[in-house]
Amino acid sequence: MVKDLFERIQNNKGPLGKWASQAEGYFVFPKLEGDLGPRMKFQGKEVLNWSLNDYLGLANHPEVRKADADAALEYGAAAPMGARMMSGHTKYHEQLENELAAFVMKESAYLLNFGYQGMVSIIDALVTRNDVIVYDVDGHACIIDGVRLHSGKRFTYKHNDIESMEKNLQRATKLATEQGGGILFITEGVFGMRGQQGKLKEIVEMKKKYNFRLLVDDAHGFGTLGKTGAGAGEEQGCQDGIDVYFSTFAKSMANIGAFVAADKDIIDYLKYNLRSQMFAKALPMIQTIGSLKRLQLLRDNPGLKDKLWENVNALQGGLRSKGFNIGDTNTCVTPVYLEGSVPEAMVMVNDLRENYGIFLSIVIYPVIPKGMILLRVIPTAPHTLSDIDETLTAFEAIREKLVNGTYKEIAARTTVDLDA
Repeated sequence: MVKDLFERIQNNKGPLGKWASQAEGYFVFPKLEGDLGPRMKFQGKEVLNWSLNDYLGLANHPEVRKADADAALEYGAAAPMGARMMSGHTKYHEQLENELAAFVMKESAYLLNFGYQGMVSIIDALVTRNDVIVYDVDGHACIIDGVRLHSGKRFTYKHNDIESMEKNLQRATKLATEQGGGILFITEGVFGMRGQQGKLKEIVEMKKKYNFRLLVDDAHGFGTLGKTGAGAGEEQGCQDGIDVYFSTFAKSMANIGAFVAADKDIIDYLKYNLRSQMFAKALPMIQTIGSLKRLQLLRDNPGLKDKLWENVNALQGGLRSKGFNIGDTNTCVTPVYLEGSVPEAMVMVNDLRENYGIFLSIVIYPVIPKGMILLRVIPTAPHTLSDIDETLTAFEAIREKLVNGTYKEIAARTTVDLDA
C-alpha cells in the first residue's frame, strides 16, 4: 500500500518545527519594525537589537539609501529582464565584478543572485563523480546541501581539526588517484555560529603535500577581517592560496546577492556552467548599483571597520571579564554559551525582550548539542559602548535566573504558550 506523502510531514514537524505553536511569531519569524539599526521596535516596544549582520552599518547609510533610491527611480525593480547569458547583462554588472575581483585580489569574479543557491551551484559545477570532496563538519547549510548534490565520494573532517583534515586528505588522495579524479577542499573563512576563523593558513600550507583545490565561504569575513577588509584570507596572509573565494552581500554589504572570485579561466568556466545563474534572472539593477556604492564605502572608509572592532573588543572583553563562556571566537560573531533546555531558553529570551529590551538570536538543538543554549550576539559599527554596558547588565541578570532555576520553574508551568 502506498502511503500518503504528507503523512510523515503531518506527524513529524522536525526538530525545530515541533516548537512552532509556541515559538512562531515571537522566537522565530519575529517582526522587527523601523529603520535597520541597533534600536528597532518589536511588538510595539523599542529593543536593543543584536541580531542584524549589518556589520558596518551600511544598511541605513544615507549614501547607500540614496544610491538604492536613485537606481529604483531610474530602472525600477524589473531591470534587467532575463538571465545574464540571454538579455540581463549590463555594464554595471561587469563593473561590480571587476571591482570585487580587485578588492579580494583575484583575477576575475562573477555575480550571484543569492549566496545560498550560489554556493550549492558552485560545488555542483566544480566536481564530477570521479572527484572527491573534503569539508568541515560544521560547514554552513549551503555547503552541506551543495555536497549532497555530489554524485561522488565525500569525506568530512572534525571541525577545524588539522589532524582530521590530513587524515581525510590522505583518504581522498588514495581514492581520487584510483578514480582519476581531483580533490575539492571546502571550509569557511568565519564559522557563523561559533565565530572561529577557518584554519586557512594551515590548509593552504597542506597544498605543498597534497594536491587539492580550496573553496572558501567567507560570508562573515568579507568586510570585517584583513587590513583592507578583504576577508579571512587577507587576515591570515594566505589569500593567494584560496583557489575559489566566495562571499555574500547579506552581511557587510547589507544587500541581496553574492559573488565568486578566482582565476579568470575558472570564472569563465563557472559563467557557462553555474546552473543557479544560467537559468535565473540577472541580479536587479537596484542591488547591482547599490552594491557598487556599498563596496566604495567599504573600501574608502576603513573607520567603519575600526569602529566595528572597537565594539567587538568591548563586548567580548566585557563578557569574558564577567565569566561568560564565548568559546574561542576570534571574529565579530559573539556566541554566549549557557546550559539549559529548549523551554528554558524560550523563557529566558522572553525575559530578555520583555523586561530588559534586548533582542538577539537564540540557537538551540539541532544546531548545537542538546542541553546547550547559544545566544548569538552580532556587534555592529553603529552600536555604542552604552549599548554594550546595558547588554552586559542584562546578561548577568538572566544568567542568575538560569542558574537558580527560575526559568526552569516557569518553563515547567508553561503548557501551550509562553504567556507565563
